[in-house]
Amino acid sequence: MEFKFFHHFGTYLLMLKGMFSRPENPRMYWKQLMQQSVDIGIGSLGIVFIISLFMGGVTTLQTSYQLVSPIIPKATIAQIVRDTIILEFAPTLTSIVLAGVVGSKIASELGNMRISEQIDALEIMGINTKGYLVLPKILGALLTIPCLVVISGFLGIYGGKLAGTAAGIISNDEFMLGLRQELRVYNIFFALSKSYTFAFIISSVSAYYGYNVQGGALEIGKASTTAVVVSCILILFMDYALSAILL
Repeated sequence: MEFKFFHHFGTYLLMLKGMFSRPENPRMYWKQLMQQSVDIGIGSLGIVFIISLFMGGVTTLQTSYQLVSPIIPKATIAQIVRDTIILEFAPTLTSIVLAGVVGSKIASELGNMRISEQIDALEIMGINTKGYLVLPKILGALLTIPCLVVISGFLGIYGGKLAGTAAGIISNDEFMLGLRQELRVYNIFFALSKSYTFAFIISSVSAYYGYNVQGGALEIGKASTTAVVVSCILILFMDYALSAILL
């Protein structure tokens, strides 16, 4: 098991090194980068929109359920919802969902190209396939996933306000007052730090498993599943590590 881990880790590092060893024409990268940014960012906007609204609404309802003391002002509910979404739910939960949506797509796309020998054909033509196929996917994820996390944060807080006012738990003025109480800009920096880390994990790990598929069509499905599972585990591990280091 240990030898298998070191084998995968070493091959993964060699793939990252190979992306920069022999760069191609920048115009080739630009077209691929824009394509990947559209696929990853715009393609995932719908699921992020739905998850974020309900995530904020559930957080408000559960927070109000636990804060039953009349001593605690209702504005505290909004403050807790804001910090919970910014610190944890927006970056982590969104990235775990994107690991399933984006990660499986990247792994299956590269795996299909490997099985159908398209990657071999590109290498015969003298193209650095690691740079041409993998690097734009990683850069596209680094460009769009933090934007999706920011959108998720706004939508989560807005969904919390909608749920709170619709259920009569908290008024609109009280919620806005709670949002402005003791806002720490460092929390936003922490959330963005996690989002960039998670974006790199999702794109690079999925690309690694898809790029190195061996066998037939069955192995493409196994590689996609493995990529999503490993990405989720690494996201949770780095979530803990970053929280221990930065907070």
